[in-house]
Amino acid sequence: MKERLENKYFLPFKNTISIVAHIFTKYRPVFIVTFFLTFLISFTQSCKEAKLVSEAEQKPNIIYVLADDLGYGDISSFNENGQIKTTHIDQLASEGIKFTDAHTSSAVCTPTRYGIITGRYNWRSRLKSGVLTGKSKALIPNSRTTVASMLKNQGYNTAFIGKWHLGWDWALKNKDSISGEGWNAKDFSNIDFSKPITNGPKELGFAYSYGHSGSLDMAPYVYVENGIPTAVPDSVTENKSKYSWWRKGPTSNDFIHDDVTPNFFRRSFKYITEKAEEDSPFFLYLALPSPHTPILPTEEWQGKSGLNPYGDFMLMIDAYMGQLTETIKQAGIEDNTIVIFTSDNGCSPQADYKILEEKNHDPSYVYRGHKADIFEGGHRVPFIVKWPKNISKGSISNETICTTDLMATCAEITDYKLTGNEGEDSFSLLPLFNQTPLNKPFREATIHHSINGSFAIRKDDWKLIMCAGSGGWSFSKPNNKAVIDTLPKYQLYNLKEDPSETNNLIASNVEKVDELKSLLTKYIKEGRSTPDEPQKNDAIDGKWKQIEFMD
Repeated sequence: MKERLENKYFLPFKNTISIVAHIFTKYRPVFIVTFFLTFLISFTQSCKEAKLVSEAEQKPNIIYVLADDLGYGDISSFNENGQIKTTHIDQLASEGIKFTDAHTSSAVCTPTRYGIITGRYNWRSRLKSGVLTGKSKALIPNSRTTVASMLKNQGYNTAFIGKWHLGWDWALKNKDSISGEGWNAKDFSNIDFSKPITNGPKELGFAYSYGHSGSLDMAPYVYVENGIPTAVPDSVTENKSKYSWWRKGPTSNDFIHDDVTPNFFRRSFKYITEKAEEDSPFFLYLALPSPHTPILPTEEWQGKSGLNPYGDFMLMIDAYMGQLTETIKQAGIEDNTIVIFTSDNGCSPQADYKILEEKNHDPSYVYRGHKADIFEGGHRVPFIVKWPKNISKGSISNETICTTDLMATCAEITDYKLTGNEGEDSFSLLPLFNQTPLNKPFREATIHHSINGSFAIRKDDWKLIMCAGSGGWSFSKPNNKAVIDTLPKYQLYNLKEDPSETNNLIASNVEKVDELKSLLTKYIKEGRSTPDEPQKNDAIDGKWKQIEFMD
């Protein structure tokens, strides 16, 4: 009975095993291949899913291109009447977002760069007016958080290529020797160019750096790479031509003025291509020395604009921007790379406004003034951001923004929380990138600053200027006392109705003046314009005369 039961239940199973064993033996290769293909498909799918997760979590590369003395009206997509056709920069704008109401924190070079790197208004530093030279000591203390140091701590490769103009400390032959500030050729005799600099880009968070110390018309004309001069100056050069002039000063044999802008672009292309192969994201701050003087279009671009050398120089820069975007595409990183293009202030009168005007081109567009001025032409600049992964093509924002906003933007992108003494005047642009509807203005107000340290505050459509004239280089200049004494002490404009700032409403809007003056005073006294604990502005020797209106 037991044997019959075992046969009843086991024999069918036993027969099945025999049959399977027979089939497997006969068709063993088919089984092996099928199993291998099933495993391979499953493994590949898992890798794809892991890659998608990795890509979703991957922080974006960030490339910040800062032109020098490029006006709002010099980009054709910002100026419908412009005579300089910036095809490649226009393409960048069409593929991302264009900000029509963007402002630098100052109307001149050094202070604006300070604001970009620190997220803090420049006048909070010890530099209350003017700019540094190529010899000036470091303006930013190593203890202050910068965009670069923050991103480096967040796992980024960081690089600076270009014009620094924030001061660094050259090695000296005689530390006790006192010489000039750097405006004359003889001021550099005590510098030891064979030794490393200190308190430069490296100490502020840039793992790689290559550039020169001041503007391209400011000596010394020496490249410094990772803190070390690439060559000791072996000559003194000077250019006295109308457009291509530069000051007399020591020059290294590898420093060719005409090739400086192309050189910076070439090195940037190389950096992008190399870093695209690495797992870590990168931040590249490409600070161009152009189209600032010396105005040096290379031979192939000379005469191409039909305007003057400045127009030619602009076309050259535009072409290089096209090569930069193509480099990004070829590296396969376009989708998750942020490209920002802007300028450090308005166009300089060195571009020769008179000749450009005769040919129907206005670098300031419809705005009054130019570089150095408190008027819109001094600090309103083109601002473009491309980020295919998160910004829709052809986007436009009319919100008022400032170049100090880079710090908070990068912080939010990388999930970094700024502390009370970091980015005191920086607001994240991410909501504007995403075109998120706002229930209030993006910024409560924005502060403007001219070369002589004059203030202005912008809130909504209203702008209050705390000086009588331009505060800069256009009419009427601060030193033109005969004219200044005939003007109202302050200026108030409604930019929506009067974008060219021609109708001063100071006498008829006392309440608006009081409101804006009070808010400006608050921002200055509290050491910040963002919500958080009050901070201190950097002290200076002597009186801060530009804030006497607060008394």
